[in-house]
Amino acid sequence: MMSSRYVLAFAAVFAAGGCMVGPDYKRPPPADPPSLAFKETTGPVVGAAASFQPAMPRDAIDRGPWWSMYDDHTLDRLAAQIDISNQTLMQAEAAYRQARALVRQDASGLFPTITGSGGYTQSGSGSGSSRAIQGTVVNASSGSVGQFSAGPGFNWEIDLWGRIRRQIESDSAAAQASAADLANARLSAQANMAINYFSMRISEQRMRVYQASVAAYTRSVEIVQNQLDAGIVSRVDLAQAQTQLEQTRAQLVAENITRATFEHAVAVLAGKAPSELSVEPGPVPPAAPTVEPGIPSTLLERRPDIASAERQMAAANAQIGVAVAAYYPSISLASTVTLVGGSLNALLTLSNAVWSVGPTLAATLIDGGALKAQVEGARARYDSQVALYRQTILVAFQQVEDALVQQRVLEQQERVQRAAVAAARDAERLSLNQYRLGTVPYTTVVQTQTAALSAEQTLLSIRLNRLTASANLVLALGGGWRDTDLPAPYPPMPTPQSLAPEKPWWRIW
Repeated sequence: MMSSRYVLAFAAVFAAGGCMVGPDYKRPPPADPPSLAFKETTGPVVGAAASFQPAMPRDAIDRGPWWSMYDDHTLDRLAAQIDISNQTLMQAEAAYRQARALVRQDASGLFPTITGSGGYTQSGSGSGSSRAIQGTVVNASSGSVGQFSAGPGFNWEIDLWGRIRRQIESDSAAAQASAADLANARLSAQANMAINYFSMRISEQRMRVYQASVAAYTRSVEIVQNQLDAGIVSRVDLAQAQTQLEQTRAQLVAENITRATFEHAVAVLAGKAPSELSVEPGPVPPAAPTVEPGIPSTLLERRPDIASAERQMAAANAQIGVAVAAYYPSISLASTVTLVGGSLNALLTLSNAVWSVGPTLAATLIDGGALKAQVEGARARYDSQVALYRQTILVAFQQVEDALVQQRVLEQQERVQRAAVAAARDAERLSLNQYRLGTVPYTTVVQTQTAALSAEQTLLSIRLNRLTASANLVLALGGGWRDTDLPAPYPPMPTPQSLAPEKPWWRIW
């Protein structure tokens, strides 16, 4: 008689060697294959920007702390907190672990299930009496009878058509998509941390500009007051000067709200309550490095959201096989052994054993078209995932092109705006000197001071836009992530050697 070791090995070969119905996955190409270069790396420029030359990148974006290219130690410290205590990242990591557990749960379906049961029942009837139960007269005798029962059960669904293996394939791809979502959540949190940090630092610079303007406008009020005391000007000039001073003070007070809001956002991204984190005022990062995008085709390998969409597409493809497998009958092997006895000693007597063993075949004969609808639905979901995958690629290229044109133009715009600030400050100085000489009205001074302050604010906004554009470009390029960072697609399929035990299963006790 063939030993159980070889029976299990034979069954494993039979199950693993069965066909897998449904289409095998092949990654479809993008709707529009990527070109050899991004459009905005060589896009046309006009006017004064025609002499613009892209700066060389200070740091090749690679794995690790990409934000260190800004040379800001405070930002380095805050960004490092994301992997430690960012709650959104922890949520994504937990979802990934859940997806992995589901794959292991699916894989357990390839193996037989062995159960055990045991019980004790006490039965009897009233002494010397008879009674009717549901119309049947039962003669009762005195005393009661106890009975023990115990035994193992065995059940194994043979994956002849590949339904379980297709489900493993689907959930494994979904787990890989979850891993890509985790990488995308991490990269998004890092980019948001950098952008909110830059916004906080620029807000501090605005406060310094307002403070300098308040000091300058205070001196202007003193000048006007002296002119009024000398009888040279009217009180209208003094009212204009005081109005401008108080308005600027109000702007300075309001900017504290903006700065505090960004500091709170930084704290939450670091996984802390706003009351637990305070960032001391500091300078704006000294550099807004230019990032080279590389070859467009590599974007398909670098973006975790593209990898996630592609893996979801693979999962949907495998679900077609799961739906098709429902057309075919399921085959399972089941057996039970029950030992029954009035005492524990009798329970261990093989003559009291009741056993059953045999295969079971189940199939759907008439379902009103339900199985066909399930297959059609699975194919439609796959087509939807293909469209989502291709749309994700198109949006990725759009985001890179947007960030590239911002990077290219904003550097030139900052250079031009610096010249505008210098001219506005010179006009402010000249108008104030001319007012002292009585050659221009004070409205001219107000206009030039307002223009100078506005030019300073515009310069800070451009500076923030440059820093934000560089962080967004890193985000659009996928940081230093690669699709090769994804975990293995699923656990290796079991072999007959791994399924066959070293000794018969009933001897494991």
